Amino acid sequence: MEKTEINELRKLFTLEKCGISKIVGCYVNGDKKKLANIDEFFGVLPEEEQHKYFEIFRKTLSGQTGKNLLNMEFNESAHDSQREFLIRLRDSELKDESLLNEFYDKVIDSYNYIGNYLIILVYQSYDVPLVTNDNMENEDASEEVYRFMLCSICPVELSKPGLEYFETENKFHNSERSYMVGLPDMGFLFPAFNERCEDRDSLLLYTKDSKEFDLGFMNYVLNCRVPIPAPRQKDIFNEIITETLEDECDYEIVKNIHEELSDIIQTRKDDPTVPETISKKDIKNIFENSGVKAERMENFERRYDSHFEDDREEDKSFYVKNLYPTANKVEIKTANVSIKVDADKMDVVETRIIEGKKCLVIRVDEELIVNGIRVN
Repeated sequence: MEKTEINELRKLFTLEKCGISKIVGCYVNGDKKKLANIDEFFGVLPEEEQHKYFEIFRKTLSGQTGKNLLNMEFNESAHDSQREFLIRLRDSELKDESLLNEFYDKVIDSYNYIGNYLIILVYQSYDVPLVTNDNMENEDASEEVYRFMLCSICPVELSKPGLEYFETENKFHNSERSYMVGLPDMGFLFPAFNERCEDRDSLLLYTKDSKEFDLGFMNYVLNCRVPIPAPRQKDIFNEIITETLEDECDYEIVKNIHEELSDIIQTRKDDPTVPETISKKDIKNIFENSGVKAERMENFERRYDSHFEDDREEDKSFYVKNLYPTANKVEIKTANVSIKVDADKMDVVETRIIEGKKCLVIRVDEELIVNGIRVN
């Protein structure tokens, strides 16, 4: 799913556009015991509660694609098991108690969380409006009905102790601690909304922790192909650079590679239809455009595939934003010095040999400030 498709669904979680018919859930404690169930018609809830749920649902569809939001395909073995189970659960419109309990049990058995948490499921039917050539929605023209369910798994924790103001007494007293539902740590949308249509072969997973995935949940509840975490994608990309260039890995080529990535990201900002991922062929072009010699590209061909266990080409792609510097800053380090440079200003730094010593030279175009002091 692309960001535009995700944002289209996020907009449904408002009082004006909400079409949620059913909300169900299960409250679980740290000993994996079910404490309570939710089973209500969403429309009869007080508006204040609906808004709190909307916040949870929108969070389950938020974050960076390829990092917190992961497009996942089912393993082949899942087509007759987990995938079909999720289809039956969705088609039941969350009204089948036995299916719901089976789902809760799957989550409880596999979800790696210490503490209380709440499993929330909602079902909605969405008449997908026709989008005109000028990117305007025509809600009166709909050719697709997208029926989906959204699962959010939220931590439930005791509120912090403190003093509370009691207006009737005009005094402050110790407040009572209560269990509060937090924003989700994990969740998923099924089926996926690819090209603004239902795609039963895939789903969209949300994970708050983008560094380490809950493999038990992914394998047992979803049985999907597990993608490479965002930090590991960057590590692999860096390893491919160093293995390709070997002793010719100089500052100029690395700078050029980052500039190429920056251009791709900017192109996608201007044209959202540009894919968010880059393939082996794309990376090869980036290296060649950045000045990597032909003889070094032989290393690239040999080394690239060795970093991936799966033979499918689509599993060997990277989300380009996962490779680009965090907060658009590039860190340059030596044994004793560390500096950060705007990713689009790397040309102010260069390497030189001065009096026989390797040096970093930083061009100062404007003022120079050292620890808050403006110096000459």
